[in-house]
Amino acid sequence: MPCLGLIAALRPELAAVLDRMPDERRQSVAGRDYWLGHWHGHELVVVLSRIGKVAAATTATVLIERFGVDRIIFTGAAGGLGDGVSVGDVVVATELLQHDMDASPLFPRYEVPLTGLTRFPADAALSRSLLDAAREALANPSGGLLDADTLREFRLRRPLVHQGLIVSGDRFVATNAESAALRQALPDALAVEMEGAAVAQVCHDYGLPFAAIRTISDRADDAAHVDFNRFIEQVASRYSAEILEAYFSKQS
Repeated sequence: MPCLGLIAALRPELAAVLDRMPDERRQSVAGRDYWLGHWHGHELVVVLSRIGKVAAATTATVLIERFGVDRIIFTGAAGGLGDGVSVGDVVVATELLQHDMDASPLFPRYEVPLTGLTRFPADAALSRSLLDAAREALANPSGGLLDADTLREFRLRRPLVHQGLIVSGDRFVATNAESAALRQALPDALAVEMEGAAVAQVCHDYGLPFAAIRTISDRADDAAHVDFNRFIEQVASRYSAEILEAYFSKQS
């Protein structure tokens, strides 16, 4: 039976997913807890990624090698970079790039050595399904998904769902200078985080479909640390669970 690997970037997201699974059971591998179970009858394995590219790559490799998943979805939060990408919006990746990869002059900047690639594409069909699910799930956040106090606290409006480049690196981008440098170097990047491109590379190596979806928690600037944990608990984890609910409910 096909089995989906679901990687959650943050603990509140993992908890929100496990709340939707009626029969989860835990297996511990490589210092991580992998949760096996079902969602709307679909078999899946859910795990926390841990932080950074190496940790996320290890997590993805165990999903493939030990649990035999045939596709991977990665959910999490990210800092917004692109124009019009605001706090509370969602980005579905079309491709992913490691913004701190630089083996020049031996290889072009951003190119992963010996792959010939700077950008790892997300699976088109899987991403399209997640895009449709995100648009459905977030069509009316004030209709019960988020309460009025949360909407006011984070100044959220109706969220937009974007598609495009997500970039990853082993540092938390949290200053205006860093954010501006990324926008100048990679003007089509919509969001920045710390794991997704590494998982995309692992899935490319194994030939597995991969998709990533990120809720924008900040604008990757000097205010990036403000109420981050509360945003994840009150907004991003709810978005992730609701999007996945819409995704699984429509899969045959």
